[in-house]
Amino acid sequence: MAGIIDRVGHCTLRPRRDYFVALCQAIFAQQVSTAVASTLFGRFRTLFAAGRPTPGRVLQLSDQCLRSVGLSRQKAVYIRDLALHFADGRIPTRRFARMDDQAIIRSLLAVKGIGRWTAEMFLIFVLNRPDLLPVDDLGIRKSVQTFYGLPDLPDAEALLRLADPWRPWRTIATWYLWRGAAGA
Repeated sequence: MAGIIDRVGHCTLRPRRDYFVALCQAIFAQQVSTAVASTLFGRFRTLFAAGRPTPGRVLQLSDQCLRSVGLSRQKAVYIRDLALHFADGRIPTRRFARMDDQAIIRSLLAVKGIGRWTAEMFLIFVLNRPDLLPVDDLGIRKSVQTFYGLPDLPDAEALLRLADPWRPWRTIATWYLWRGAAGA
């Protein structure tokens, strides 16, 4: 890890407060390239004052309007379900600071279109929770294989064992492994 840290430099994770926007972006990014997701999300933002999507405004939009910015029928359902969960308080954002990681993940998994990986990325990149290890992330598994000279991709159990010394900062180690692999 020391070599990766020296090469990559300081960790630049910063918390975000735009929870709804971040989760909308995550849904837009599913199963499309980064460039396509960025273009479609940019179109989506034009539907809102100051380009800032809000749950209430999303719920006012017709399906046709959501589809007009490039959302598939399925993703429009996901965005609408996300907005409903925010609007009725099922995603308790005001309590996030007092909730443990698993409780936040459970609240997010109740939204159509949000799986465990997306919830973990939210905890890492939006909330900056310090001790997340996304054991199902292929990028982390490949990076660990490369940097630790493993003959095979580590499975979840092996990754957890290897990462145990990183506690309580597994999020930071994860970030460095992603960045290290990108520059490798």
